[in-house]
Amino acid sequence: MAARPVNLATRPALLILTAAVLWGLLGILGKQAQAAGVSPLEVAFWRAALAGGLYALHAAVIRAPLPRGRDLWITAAFGIAGVSVFYGTYQLAVRAGGASLASVLLYTAPAFVALMGWAFLRERLGLRELAAVGGTLAGIALISFGGGQGVTVGPAALGFGLAAGFTYSLYYVYGKAFFHRYAPPALLAVALPVGALGLLPLVEFAPKTAPAWGSLLALSFFSTYLAYLAYSAGLRHLNATRASVIASLEPVVAAALAALLYAERLSALALLGAALVIGAALLLSVEKKETHPPVE
Repeated sequence: MAARPVNLATRPALLILTAAVLWGLLGILGKQAQAAGVSPLEVAFWRAALAGGLYALHAAVIRAPLPRGRDLWITAAFGIAGVSVFYGTYQLAVRAGGASLASVLLYTAPAFVALMGWAFLRERLGLRELAAVGGTLAGIALISFGGGQGVTVGPAALGFGLAAGFTYSLYYVYGKAFFHRYAPPALLAVALPVGALGLLPLVEFAPKTAPAWGSLLALSFFSTYLAYLAYSAGLRHLNATRASVIASLEPVVAAALAALLYAERLSALALLGAALVIGAALLLSVEKKETHPPVE
């Protein structure tokens, strides 16, 4: 019996779902590489360096112009904050607290976007934004008190996780200013190598086994390069609100895989907190259609 063709209307949603699943593997693949003897910051370095090379090749193939002048310097600065710090703190959060906790805390990013818009862009915080920020804070508190099996909820895990969420939110601020002016692969062809260079002085390279390289390559190709291509392709034919809803499956995928592979299980109270954090992100995505950052 022949397979039924995929309806053209469902393909964008499937692309966003593919990106969410691939992003859900970020913590798992990072944890696998760390278990194989690679430090968190070296994991972050190779993710940025290898994916940056893929984006550079992509930009060259499509002949996309790279940013120049002031735009180049801003993109380089974004590479430090949005790549060096983000990639590094995310992997440190995975080590300190677990893959599931790190993924949930990443979804504090929309709340940071709302607060930055209020503080720096004079954007009004309406009832929706205030409810979302309050829900995020309440969710973090419940996660802190709830804990779970195989999950360490301590100052390091929360600090690194929230730092990752904050620097992830910078993708929205940067993307809003630049992603309509340059091809995203061209911007990432600059930002990711700069981010790798920013991490380089902090990395102590260790001998790596074949499984370690396998995890690093998968992290760079599938969960960074390919995930972004799938998300951006789906977003061309799907409104940003619906895309954000589908992409919010990312922490669910991360938590399910962490439970299956590493026996990480958030307690009932922590799960309620996680639901509040993700719900707050969805609430903001309905009001501000671009609050989900374009790439992880």
